[in-house]
Amino acid sequence: MPDFFNPDQPSPEIDISVHHSARVWNYLLGGKDNYEVDRTAGDRLAAAFPGMVALTRHSRAFIGRVVRHLTEEEGIRQFLDIGTGLPTVDNTHEVAQSIAPESRVVYVDNDPLVLVHATALLTSTPQGACDYVHADARDPERILHEAARTLDFSRPVGLMLMGILGLIEDDDEARSIVTRLTDALAPGSFLGLNDGTTTDPAYVNGLSKLNKRPGAIPYTPRSPQQISRYFDGLDLLEPGVISVSRWRLGALPFGLPEEVAGYGGLARKPAQPR
Repeated sequence: MPDFFNPDQPSPEIDISVHHSARVWNYLLGGKDNYEVDRTAGDRLAAAFPGMVALTRHSRAFIGRVVRHLTEEEGIRQFLDIGTGLPTVDNTHEVAQSIAPESRVVYVDNDPLVLVHATALLTSTPQGACDYVHADARDPERILHEAARTLDFSRPVGLMLMGILGLIEDDDEARSIVTRLTDALAPGSFLGLNDGTTTDPAYVNGLSKLNKRPGAIPYTPRSPQQISRYFDGLDLLEPGVISVSRWRLGALPFGLPEEVAGYGGLARKPAQPR
């Protein structure tokens, strides 16, 4: 049994009558941990927005590059990954622990299916640790309290908010969540974040149709400027907030890939508030 399994955590029933963003994302990435309702939702979205599969894959690759940079270049050994989704390949702990086996990672999601898979698949190296918290992003205080079992918040942490804030409809609430989380982090911590944007009308239209489905949890794309505001008060690393398909790619013998309707960036918490 994985070292992070906690029998006291909730095990709510999985509702397969309504699609869930984590399972739809898993389907679009080519995963098998989804239901017919999720596949139908994913197909509708992909039909309305043919670039959706590229967006999901570039977003996933962006996460890996962020974790690799934080581990290799910044010396981060603790990660709090909120809205992790279903385990696929190159999960945060796999990337981090392949470089620094002592890395400690806490995943957070509110999908019961993610809970089931996390307890079975997200196993840590002996030197490090892996934990899972079943919680909603709207409750940062609970997340921080639960994550403190595994992470030392007096030391720098890599906070990951990847594709999650679009599920918070109110922009002020979304920014409040980011602020409450980053305020709890030690100086030298990092915020890695990406989300869907309004840069492609076909993507916005596809989401609008999906959001109107009965029982759907609406996803709200935001402008690149709105996403940039999440990093207010932090030191944004180059190249800033850009399309995730073009963030820190390294050598590119065949040129830059096309931009996708997902923007993100990485920023450091300064020693003194700005």
